[in-house]
Amino acid sequence: MNNSALFKIGYGLYVLSSREGDRDNACIVNTVAQVTAAPCRITVAVNKQNFTHDMIMRSRLFNASVLTEETPFDIFRQYGYQSGKDTDKFQGQKFARSENGLIYLPDVSNAWISGKVSDVIDLGTHSLFLADLTDAEVLSEVPSVTYDYYQKKIKPAPPAQKGKGWRCRICGYVYEGEVLPPDYVCPICKHGAADFERID
Repeated sequence: MNNSALFKIGYGLYVLSSREGDRDNACIVNTVAQVTAAPCRITVAVNKQNFTHDMIMRSRLFNASVLTEETPFDIFRQYGYQSGKDTDKFQGQKFARSENGLIYLPDVSNAWISGKVSDVIDLGTHSLFLADLTDAEVLSEVPSVTYDYYQKKIKPAPPAQKGKGWRCRICGYVYEGEVLPPDYVCPICKHGAADFERID
């Protein structure tokens, strides 16, 4: 089976934010989707290892900032390549708040949407949040970034590696070792062993 076929699915990229008490956090996701029109409901799947996941589980609220093709790589690094457990991801960043009190990113997004979780489905490594749309706004007409566009036009090419190991096709992280454990999870982007390729 060629798991690369999954890369052909048309994903967008979003900064998913939540708030608990006086603490804000966010992560990068690619699985926001509208699933019904009346009432308007959306879903988002979030890896359980993300701190944002736990905040949404407890607060039941989130915002999704729809990133554009003009989003610089630094935004993906800020919200996707570090953990909110030990980092204030919004330090030094420009942001605004919607009426639900949650952050969205107006300078790199063409829209934002707010959701209130009505149900959660346990998917093993991820939780699927089903939410009622509570607010939304269009910010610009700059095209939304797709995962494919991000891979080809925004993400820097990984540096040439010496030696042997396994490279994550998603973020470029290199696992040094002859054998990649089948249950290995990338420490950067949280993708599994199926998304690694052998490098020699």
